Amino acid sequence: MAIAVGFLLGAGNPSPANEALIKNLAIPAELILKALRALAPPLILVAVLHTFMTANIPGTAGRRLAVLLLTNTTVAIFIGLLVANLLRPGTWGRLSAPGGTGTGLPQEKFDPWGLIQDAIPKAILEPLVNNNVIQLIVIALSFGIVLRAIKSEMVTQGKNEYKPIENVISILFEAVIRILNWVISLVPLAVFGIVASTVAKEGFEPFISLGAFILAVLVALVLQACYYLSRVKFGSWVKPVNFLRGGSDAFVMAFSTSSSGATMPVTFEVLQTKIGLRESSAALGALVGANFNNDGTALYEAMSALFISQVLGQHLNIGQQLLVVLTSIFASVGAANIPNAGLVTMTLVFTSVGLPTQYIAVLVTVDWFLDRCRTAINVMGDMTVSALLDGKKDRG
Repeated sequence: MAIAVGFLLGAGNPSPANEALIKNLAIPAELILKALRALAPPLILVAVLHTFMTANIPGTAGRRLAVLLLTNTTVAIFIGLLVANLLRPGTWGRLSAPGGTGTGLPQEKFDPWGLIQDAIPKAILEPLVNNNVIQLIVIALSFGIVLRAIKSEMVTQGKNEYKPIENVISILFEAVIRILNWVISLVPLAVFGIVASTVAKEGFEPFISLGAFILAVLVALVLQACYYLSRVKFGSWVKPVNFLRGGSDAFVMAFSTSSSGATMPVTFEVLQTKIGLRESSAALGALVGANFNNDGTALYEAMSALFISQVLGQHLNIGQQLLVVLTSIFASVGAANIPNAGLVTMTLVFTSVGLPTQYIAVLVTVDWFLDRCRTAINVMGDMTVSALLDGKKDRG
């Protein structure tokens, strides 16, 4: 509805009054982006800590689970970058940034040693201020692993002194999520303003590139789904056809709710009753893996960064694309249960390679649909991990 009204207003006869109104309509998008940039670092930090403190992470099976999740996420990002480099959706049209910001991108050489040096912040709170995703995840993982180890030791000893810390982290996570939901509720207003402003300034032509971007993302998501099915076929006893048929309820639920967290109970149920996996395998993939798995979102973030760089006419070099891979992987850790995680963590990915975050406002116009599609892929990834953990021996 907001998009349609934005089109109608933007397509109206230009006048000084309309131009002033349209300029003011872009303000909500700028404010929402500022809020997302401010929320992203503390949200990722608390989300990672919350995941480590509350998830039931097993030992040996947990290490195999971690390898599978990391492999799937890495493959998803490379598929996204491959499709974006081949189809080049950003060259199908031109877009101007909200607020008329510059389009210059820093063309720096990839420096692995410098990246490692920069991974350690000068102060613990520095990543929260600078939106440095790698430093942020280093801090979050360090504290998360240590707190998890302390909790495990205390549980073994029959102590519960860890409970206050766990409760504080859970409350902080819930508080930040509620604030995020307030911001997300304003997104339709931002979409309305962005569409009206863009159509008034540049007509309908810029939306051709967004249409190409949607098609490119869908192609990449289909390729990721094919990768999952091939892993299921050759790495488990489950037949791909039965996998798709049995998981249809979970896929529909994921698409309709746009939340892998809300779909989790359905995913766990269909893995056992309709596909026939063991409860332990279903639990690891659907319940534990879902806290870390965000393949569709990571793919989308990588493609968004490359798309915006193409729109600007200044493409990311190999080193910068590798940096996108790293930051997308790190940003996806613990973000699976965050509403609209793609919009939140994208601010960190864009900042890492010098892309203006103002362009995220343009992507907001199509994110409502792509978010549903990538959530379905996230759930499919969880189910794939469960099937692989179940092994190749038929449980039926």
